[in-house]
Amino acid sequence: MPPVPLLEIRDLSVSFASGHQEMTVVDHVSFQLNESETLAVVGESGSGKTVTALAVLGLIPSPPGKISGGEILFRNGEGRAADLLHIPERDIRKIRGFGISMIFQEPMTSLNPVFTCGGQVSESLRIHLGYSKKQAREKVLELFGEVQLPRPENVFRSYPHQLSGGQKQRVMIAMAIACNPAVLIADEPTTALDVTVQKTILELLKHLQVTRKMSILFITHDLGLVAGFANRVLVMHKGTIVEQGDVAAIFRSPQHAYTRGLLACRPPLGSRPLRLPTIENYMVDGHQVMEQVITPEQRKAGHQRIYAQNPVLRVEKVGKQFGSFTALENASFNVWPGETLGIVGESGSGKTTLARVVLELVPASEGRIFYKDHDITRLTSAKLKALRKDLQIIFQDPYSSLNPRLTAGAAILEPMKVHGLHRDDRSRKEHVMELLEKVGLNPGYYNRYPHEFSGGQRQRICIARALAVEPRLVICDESVSALDVSIQAQVLNLLNDLKKDYGLTYIFISHDLSVVKFMSDRLIVMKNGKIEETGEADQVYASPRSEYTRALLEAIPK
Repeated sequence: MPPVPLLEIRDLSVSFASGHQEMTVVDHVSFQLNESETLAVVGESGSGKTVTALAVLGLIPSPPGKISGGEILFRNGEGRAADLLHIPERDIRKIRGFGISMIFQEPMTSLNPVFTCGGQVSESLRIHLGYSKKQAREKVLELFGEVQLPRPENVFRSYPHQLSGGQKQRVMIAMAIACNPAVLIADEPTTALDVTVQKTILELLKHLQVTRKMSILFITHDLGLVAGFANRVLVMHKGTIVEQGDVAAIFRSPQHAYTRGLLACRPPLGSRPLRLPTIENYMVDGHQVMEQVITPEQRKAGHQRIYAQNPVLRVEKVGKQFGSFTALENASFNVWPGETLGIVGESGSGKTTLARVVLELVPASEGRIFYKDHDITRLTSAKLKALRKDLQIIFQDPYSSLNPRLTAGAAILEPMKVHGLHRDDRSRKEHVMELLEKVGLNPGYYNRYPHEFSGGQRQRICIARALAVEPRLVICDESVSALDVSIQAQVLNLLNDLKKDYGLTYIFISHDLSVVKFMSDRLIVMKNGKIEETGEADQVYASPRSEYTRALLEAIPK
């Protein structure tokens, strides 16, 4: 006899009004979640997975959203099914938190910055369960212990900004499980977290599911995360379910071209492809794409050419203190022309501080940095400004690094004007058009504003802006971490193409070790502001010397 589903979605359709048009974002979706089961919903941004989850909790904003059809059946402890789309709002409020709870994607925006973490979790217990202030405090401390937060008393008194990303996410999990829900919806709960933190959060959710006998609806864009975590998986694309089934079966023999593309576009840890396959390759061809692989002999020959030159950048015993806090200590390394130097480490390891010190965006507290033969730590402002065109950076979040009041074309043209490149605005505009085309964007997008682009397109604009001043060294600071895996593959391929076409040198910073390995010639591993290990990228992956590097490698989803 088949299990009775705890949550059943039948033929759900959701649409959003856009001007005079109505766009369907969830199109006749049906699936069920059984008791004590983990069901993973996988798809890229815009696939409809989060909208489906919000519909379950009655959180679709109306207008512009509208549930245009279907049923959402939830069975309570007595086995009676209620259609969540056709019950009063007061009854939906009772189900939220009690029956069904949700962990949202970004804990910093989900937690109220003006209240302590303990106060926020206590509030739900006092409102929903009628706890006294003292009872709520005791229960919250117990919950913080259950989600493995260090020093629960301190966390209780702390504000969200005083906690790390992983700790904030644990507070969100504690809040979500406070009323002992039957169903927990986890919407991208590990996005942008370090691999080690990601691993512990997934292990925590699995532990809570077993001990509390919860069912979990786990939403992610990364198919690699669900292996070993979920029982079943369904894959969404453009608002529809294209494939669903047992996790092992889907991984062993994916039937849909989109699923095969999602699995293939993650950088492999074993082989070293020249380019990453993209979803488009699979959707067009419908079968596995054979990619050219770089042999160890070819890689060795390339490295001999690179390292026969003089270094383009020398960093000598550089340190950086912020008050009494040491963010960077005794960092020394070289970068050679045409090389991609990967820098990897967890949040707080000093990667971004190192990038900003190298670019003199923040001054070093000690040490020296040479670009070619110039000691950039001792240059005047005028000379440093002239040098800045050679040293560029692509930031992590393209939306916050673009001026919302400037069009894409104006944002790319502006640095050319500052550095006096090209003769006049007409020739600069022609160059902007060429750059837009070079990074895979339509030149007709020149007059569009940042909010009119997708995340991947905005990152391409930032890449074009960095290239506009004809740099020699580009620092990519977590420049693909916020992108879907397929968009990430496109941007990584683009960066490698541009490196070859423009003769660029990269410092590539990321917490994603598989991405760093694909991109890098050499690798630096950082921990607590210090360089923990360095070496040829493949060699570091094959035989890491440090225990910390081994732990980072073991945390990569296989």
